[in-house]
Amino acid sequence: MDDYEERRRDPSPPEGGLSLLDGVSPVASTLAADMAAERLIAADRNRPLAERLAAFEDVFETEVGDTSLSRARNLERSTGLRQVLLKFEGGNPSGTQKDRIAFAQAQDAMRRGYDTLTVATCGNYGAATALAASMAGLRCFVYLPAGYHTRRDAEMEALGATLVRVPGDYEAAVAASRQFAGQSDVYDANPGGANTSIQLRAYGEIAYEIYDELRDAPAVVAVPVSNGTTLAGIHHGFVSLFRRGKTSRVPKLVCGSSHGKNPIVIAYRRNLPDCDDLSPGRIRETPINEPLINWHSIDGSEALAAVRSTGGWAADSSDKAMQAAARMLKEKEGLHVLPASTAGLLVLLARHQQEPLPGDRYVAVLTGRR
Repeated sequence: MDDYEERRRDPSPPEGGLSLLDGVSPVASTLAADMAAERLIAADRNRPLAERLAAFEDVFETEVGDTSLSRARNLERSTGLRQVLLKFEGGNPSGTQKDRIAFAQAQDAMRRGYDTLTVATCGNYGAATALAASMAGLRCFVYLPAGYHTRRDAEMEALGATLVRVPGDYEAAVAASRQFAGQSDVYDANPGGANTSIQLRAYGEIAYEIYDELRDAPAVVAVPVSNGTTLAGIHHGFVSLFRRGKTSRVPKLVCGSSHGKNPIVIAYRRNLPDCDDLSPGRIRETPINEPLINWHSIDGSEALAAVRSTGGWAADSSDKAMQAAARMLKEKEGLHVLPASTAGLLVLLARHQQEPLPGDRYVAVLTGRR
C-alpha cells in the first residue's frame, strides 16, 4: 500500500457500548463494567508494554470463551437422538468463535512489538479482529472483496479499522492482505501461515471447555466448516486432552458445509488424500451459505485429516435446510443462530436418520444469528 502512513488511524475504541449487528447478534453488546478500566489501559500505547499486556489478558480471559453448553432436550425429542448438547459461540463479544483467534493474535502482535495488524474477511472475522485490535491499541487494516458489502463494515470502521477493497474474491483479499503485511512490517492475522499454531490453540479452548462441562470427551463434535480452522483446532484440543490422560477418547469430528461448495467435504466424499482447490467460477455464494463456501480451504487438509483420523464424516446441507434448522432451534431451544452454523448439526442428524446412533453424548458447535 503506497500511502500506508497517510491511511493510519487512531485505533482507540469508540466511547460507549459496542453494537456488532451484522452476521450475528452478540449476547452482550458491551464489555462488563469492571473491564472498562482494563480496556483503556490495554489500548494506551503510552503505558509500559507489560502493563498493557496484563490488562489485555484480563479482558481476553474475562470476555472471550466460556460459552454455554446446553442440552437440547426438545431437539432430542423431535429427532430421537439423545444427549445432544449445543455449544453456542454467540456468547463471545462479537457473536462468533472468531473472537477466540482474533484476541489471541492481537495479544501475540502486542507481545512481538507490532503496532498494526491486517486481515482479510467477508464480515465476521473482520469485526472480531477490529474489536480485538481496538482493545489492544493496534491499528487494523481489513481487506474485503470489492463486491462484498456487509452491515459490519460500519462497525469495523467505528472500531478504528481501515477497510481496503480488493478486486476479486475472498482468496484475492487474503493474498492482498498478506502482501501488505510482508511489505509493511504488519502483523498477518489471516488463517494459515506462520500463526497456524496460535489459531489451533485458540480454537482448542472449545475442546477444553466441553471437557470442563462433561469431564470426558463426547462421542461426536459436529462443526460448521469453511477454511477448516475451527474444526482442526477443536481436534487439536481433544488430542492434547487425550494424550494427557484427561479423556478416555478423542471424539469423532463431523464436518458440515454448503452443498458442493467446500473442498473439505468434496475431498472426503471423493476419498482424496488432500483438499484440492475448486474452480472459483463454479462457486455461487448466497446470503445463507457465504460463511461456509471457499474454493480454497486454507486449513482444509488439517481438517480433513482430523475427520478421517477420528472416524468422523463430512457432508453438506442446502440453504433451505439450514434456514429451517435455524428456525427450529429458535422455536425449540430459544437460540437465535446463524443459519450457516447449523451445517454441522444437520450432518449429525442426517446420519442418525440414516442409521440410528448409539446412546452417548453429541455436541454441535453453533454461533450467533443473522
